[in-house]
Amino acid sequence: MSHKGLDYETLNENVKKVQYAVRGELYLRASELQKEGKKIIFTNVGNPHALGQKPLTFPRQVVALCQAPFLLDDPNVGLVFPADAIARAKHYLSLTTGGLGAYSDSRGLPGIRKEVAEFIERRDGYPSDPELIFLTDGASKGVMQILNTIIRGEKDGILVPVPQYPLYSAAISLFGGSLVPYYLEETANWGLDVNNLHSSVAEARSKGITVRAMVIINPGNPTGQCLSEANLKEILNFCNQENLVLLGDEVYQQNIYQDERPFISARKVLLDMGPPISKELQLVSFHTVSKGYWGECGQRGGYFEMTNIPPQTVDEIYKVASISLSPNVPGQIFLGVMVNPPKPGDISYLQFMRESKGILESLRRRAQIMTDGFNSCRNVVCNFTEGAMYSFPQIRLPPKAIEAAKKLGKVADVFYCLKLLEATGISTVPGSGFGQKEGVFHLRTTILPAEEDMPAIMESFKKFNDEFMEQYEDHRGYSRM
Repeated sequence: MSHKGLDYETLNENVKKVQYAVRGELYLRASELQKEGKKIIFTNVGNPHALGQKPLTFPRQVVALCQAPFLLDDPNVGLVFPADAIARAKHYLSLTTGGLGAYSDSRGLPGIRKEVAEFIERRDGYPSDPELIFLTDGASKGVMQILNTIIRGEKDGILVPVPQYPLYSAAISLFGGSLVPYYLEETANWGLDVNNLHSSVAEARSKGITVRAMVIINPGNPTGQCLSEANLKEILNFCNQENLVLLGDEVYQQNIYQDERPFISARKVLLDMGPPISKELQLVSFHTVSKGYWGECGQRGGYFEMTNIPPQTVDEIYKVASISLSPNVPGQIFLGVMVNPPKPGDISYLQFMRESKGILESLRRRAQIMTDGFNSCRNVVCNFTEGAMYSFPQIRLPPKAIEAAKKLGKVADVFYCLKLLEATGISTVPGSGFGQKEGVFHLRTTILPAEEDMPAIMESFKKFNDEFMEQYEDHRGYSRM
């Protein structure tokens, strides 16, 4: 019997290799339990609005008016919408060729790319070229576009931090490349040691792999650490020595929960370093409306900016972007408002600041509640979430639990997370989905559940964990360091 083109046996092998833990076995089981009527707390994905975060008012007003431009002709529109939202909606509609239902340029609307460039200049202190900014359907699409451009085959390697966000492992598999891991040091608050980078590259080369690019996630996902300026300089020098493109995943740049290490972009550090490196090192930086205090995941707005990328390469990236015709236009409007929010003196400024500050301050408190909660649990240790939206505690699983998992054909932290889900309804992601050192186990949870629910969630976790450890420990003072 001959196979058809979409029979499983004949599929592209790279598609079969893709693993994406954030929507993996745990998520599927959680969805089943939800259908059966169990209350599930989905902390598996950074999806703020799904966990009760309220949307910011001003961007929603602007996009509502852009989506329904006939409202602008209503004589009573000023009774419902503030004048600055009305003016901004008219501005964005004037940038389009037929409203939100019309395709834009494949790189995004030029007027919004200009707003992004002005935002980058304000942030970094150096001009940015709108022609080198591409708007995308969320940062993920941009990451995939650039990885697809870099990876030529299985002998091309991409340096990725471990633990890593599974977008990278999945996309590298899909495009037929090789993931080259570099390990972050948990005992040094998930710090990056440049010596680890050198040894990772040397090991990859010994296997015949050409390392082409390096990924940094700053602030870290799932690890929540913020890179210092000194660390960024080391990374930039390393990429320069090794001729690597640096991919700067900076989607959590608004999510900072401590004052010692504020966010600083890789681009700013690079340009501060001056020539020759500032004119030579190839850098692509990513940002999104899905994170920060915006949390507009479903709107799919993002961008990437290219630094020191040759014009011919930019043309090739534009050509491939053109296959999809246009990034979604409402997402572009959200991005425009994110990079150009209300200013002091604007009617909506005080409300916008009150809302955004309220969300960030609450996230900072939630980060502390969760870290303290995990560290109060038996056989659990957790670094403080300096930034981003996640806690990544290490669970020191007893040998009996590891053995029980093995009998069921499961990785030990998957076994633990499934038990946690069944007992409490808390849906997390096992650390094995992000990569971790051999014999060490973690889980990732977002810090996004409502602040008033957080103590009860942590209490529920603690009760489950105590019972789990009681069941599987041999009571001879076992702990795993």
